[in-house]
Amino acid sequence: MSQKVFSPFDETYIDEVPITKEAFAAKALLLAYETFKDRTEWLPLYERIAILEKTYTILQNKKESLIKTAILEGGKPRVDSVVEMDRALQGIKIALSAVSHLTGEEIPMGLTKSSANRIAYTYREPVGLVFAISAFNHPLNLIIHQVIPAVITGCPILVKPASKTPLSCFNIVNALYEAGLPRQWCQPLVCDHAVTEKIATDPRISFLSFIGSAKLGWHLRAKLAPGAHAALEHGGAAPAIVEPDANLDQAIPLLTKGGFYHAGQVCVSTQRIFVHESILSEFCQKLLAQTQQLITGDPLDPATDVGPLISPSEVNRVEEWVLEAIAQGAQVLCGAKKLSLTCYAPTILLNPPLNALVSREEIFGPVVCIYSYSDREQAITLANNTPFAFQAAVFTQNLNIAQELVRKLQATTVMINDHTAFRADWMPFGGRKHSGLGVGGIPYTMRDMTFEKLWIAKF
Repeated sequence: MSQKVFSPFDETYIDEVPITKEAFAAKALLLAYETFKDRTEWLPLYERIAILEKTYTILQNKKESLIKTAILEGGKPRVDSVVEMDRALQGIKIALSAVSHLTGEEIPMGLTKSSANRIAYTYREPVGLVFAISAFNHPLNLIIHQVIPAVITGCPILVKPASKTPLSCFNIVNALYEAGLPRQWCQPLVCDHAVTEKIATDPRISFLSFIGSAKLGWHLRAKLAPGAHAALEHGGAAPAIVEPDANLDQAIPLLTKGGFYHAGQVCVSTQRIFVHESILSEFCQKLLAQTQQLITGDPLDPATDVGPLISPSEVNRVEEWVLEAIAQGAQVLCGAKKLSLTCYAPTILLNPPLNALVSREEIFGPVVCIYSYSDREQAITLANNTPFAFQAAVFTQNLNIAQELVRKLQATTVMINDHTAFRADWMPFGGRKHSGLGVGGIPYTMRDMTFEKLWIAKF
């Protein structure tokens, strides 16, 4: 059987990949586990480096084809998919650079009489078999973030791409094979929830890398085998606070990008903007003008700014949430309508109720909510009033205010005069509370996929 892949924009057939049944998944898991158990099968670091260097060249040479496939299956506009491809390539370089810094340290001995005449050092070894579950919204770069750290650190990996966007994953894995990586070190699996859970909770899995919904992520984490580690990347309802002294000419383009990038289908998409009442009217006028210039449509068209949602059911869900907010008193500044079965108009809502779904849950669609505030402490309280803690933003020219908000906002990262969706692939990236567990970013994932082993010598 095969998993058919369709375009989220016009629902045309693209291609298909084999579906992994339970028996095949069991064989793949056993092969990876036995490979890791047999140290004679381990690839020396210099070989892994050579494989990744060749993989980079292969992907670079296929760049245009990879971009087109990612656009077709994921729906992200071309302008943003080109950036994603460049980031994916850069991710390989980041891993190649970071591996030389993946070191241990000397542990001091002789501090007590009983520890005298000893020397001790730590070094890092691969943690074991990795299972990676990925998401649809960055079909190239997320696979790079999960697979490349495993390859460079010497961990066999089973990788399950999102069922909507498996083609980019297979393209990257095939490039690794072409570069010389033995197939048992990286095996892609397209399987249903039952098989996915069976793999994730198998006692032979040492590390679960999960990118996706909080409901599934926390469910799997609770069922992991004893000793297994996990990194969970979920989502949030990212807040931005705009102070009276903010430079709106700089802030508006950034917030427009942060709110409507990939139709809002980003875990750190700017969803809730708290604007001081003294500048509310000007802010709304400028954000409205910028948003109305966005072109929604075919992601293959270079002029498109906002593409489709991943499925018609998601368009229907976003519409339901927006209509609920309107019924409860939210003012519509623009949008709030379907453009087709697959596209939803970029939408701005003013002062939706705080108990509405758009205010308390992750929209994951092209909807931005604006809230007026008069007191900064009030804005902080409202910004923190969700179960999420991921990335946040502050717009101000006052350094003291910026530092105060950095301290008080419940977020793992606070952007100053930038939108919440900014990310560099070498920086720490991850959420707390419902937003996730652990820290992503390629160098940080590489450390997660290794452990420190201590050796002590007596002389």
